[in-house]
Amino acid sequence: MPRRSRHPAHSSAAMAVATLLVACGGGENTPAAAKPIPQLAAATAAPFSGDCASLTTTFAGLASTQITAAETVAAGALTVGGQPVAEHCRVTGKMHERVSAVDNNTYAIGFEIRLPKNWNGRFLHQGNGGIDGSVLTATGSTGGGPLTHALQQGFAVLSSDAGHAGALGPNFGVDPQARLDYGYQAVGKLTPMAKQAIALTYGKAPDRSYFAGCSNGGRHAMVAAARYFADYDGILAGAPGYNLPKAAVANLAGARLYETLATTTPVANQIDLATAFTDSERQLVATKVLAKCDALDLASDGIVQDVAACQTAFDAATDIPTCSGARDGSTCLSADQKTVLAKIFSGTTTSNGSLIYSSFPFDAGFGAGKAGVASGGSPVGSGIAFWEFFASLNLDAGATGIIFKVPPEDPATFDALNFALTTDLDALYAGITATNATYTESAMSFMTPPTPTRMQGLRERGGKIMVYHGVSDAIFSVNDSEAWYKGVEQDTGTDFARFYRVPGMGHCSGGPATDQFDLLTSLVAWVERGVAPAEVVATARGAGNAGGANSDVPATWAANRTRPLCPYPQVARYKGSGSLEVASSFVCQ
Repeated sequence: MPRRSRHPAHSSAAMAVATLLVACGGGENTPAAAKPIPQLAAATAAPFSGDCASLTTTFAGLASTQITAAETVAAGALTVGGQPVAEHCRVTGKMHERVSAVDNNTYAIGFEIRLPKNWNGRFLHQGNGGIDGSVLTATGSTGGGPLTHALQQGFAVLSSDAGHAGALGPNFGVDPQARLDYGYQAVGKLTPMAKQAIALTYGKAPDRSYFAGCSNGGRHAMVAAARYFADYDGILAGAPGYNLPKAAVANLAGARLYETLATTTPVANQIDLATAFTDSERQLVATKVLAKCDALDLASDGIVQDVAACQTAFDAATDIPTCSGARDGSTCLSADQKTVLAKIFSGTTTSNGSLIYSSFPFDAGFGAGKAGVASGGSPVGSGIAFWEFFASLNLDAGATGIIFKVPPEDPATFDALNFALTTDLDALYAGITATNATYTESAMSFMTPPTPTRMQGLRERGGKIMVYHGVSDAIFSVNDSEAWYKGVEQDTGTDFARFYRVPGMGHCSGGPATDQFDLLTSLVAWVERGVAPAEVVATARGAGNAGGANSDVPATWAANRTRPLCPYPQVARYKGSGSLEVASSFVCQ
């Protein structure tokens, strides 16, 4: 899819999950006519001392559900941040199995539930990424290289494939019901089943229920907040692609811009779009952004904290040298490259100039990631390179053509490369709002939360939502999440919502960033104890990090550098003294 001195009292692991909780947040607003928010009670623990295998029988009566296995997972079989996850039960199954009358494929909503022996009374629904299709391990992980997750903390956690098998790829989009399940209906079917299963296991339903995910999982979380607010108390949405169909079309438009600069012929039926901006040329852009924006937060530390000020201070047209002759790959960009760069960051448009999706902010992470070639010869990449140059031709083409388009392209004759680079963009953009007698909901209906800025339902029942987004995300723009938050402030109020920008971070993790943090603990404290979150301490994942090293962390940083993530619109600013490697030298203002 679519783009100081080290404080001796804190270890890297402790700082990664530490949360600074204070009475006031980041510029919250409540409309005068809004109802007071009720305070929800805290969850209470309940153990399960039974045999995991017996749950096959216990769950036999779950409606429209087939249990395929129930087993004990020994303590230490899973680890997180180098620490063992306690013994728990793993139950797998499927719901609503059927044979499609449209494409004759068999569909079901596959799932797994992990049930701790020492349950904390909470349920977490894990939203997964991409186009789903796989039942990922139900741990409830968030943030880069996490040191903890929901399962380790004692939550019962559910994961699903959202109603289709991964072997189908985007071809499940031919089936209209599979589209709806992927968009939102799988969540609506899974939620009551999971809560009933939990009640059968522990003798009570979950006291508090949460939904968390990043990317498409963040979209699922946003949709749950809007459609299923009665079922969830806390929502944690990372890089929420809540306008995913628009982002996919925009990424195809970006691919066409990059194609005009590409210097290679097709390889394995793919154009190597990465030749439009080599790794060193992308790093040049990042270096020039830092030169103009790094010190805006009063610290020259390789992180652009004042995102808004940077967009005014940095001008690609004048701050990046223009090559007088041929591109040299590291010291200048051609005039054509700068034209394309401006169009990508300002946001791709239809033929009449209408913005397809969103603008993107200039940030230090544009140079992160590497372009490369897979064993089969097709160009691939990591980080920014993956989303900018590979995803459009290999992911967004199929999603747009077969999942979001009405009617869908025929999978038997679908040519992703040709579709991505030649199909009329105006028609593609119109197609994400189209319907017909077979596909009665458009992509923008089944994929997006209805009226996403009006969340009175969640707010008025005492629910809370926290959103985080990498500023250098190349596929889902942090500007889109910012626009959502501003809309919520106007339409609902933000006394139940928080939004955190993560400078330098790419899509969900990575980039020259402090991308290791625990927002789930803050969310639980807010929902269940009324402790409103303010700044949250995040850690860089340098060499030796227990959650896994991030190769994008600059060698000049301390491996365990920390920074406060500030609730929007606050910015982390240097206090003027203290080490640049610890969060305590910065203040959110």
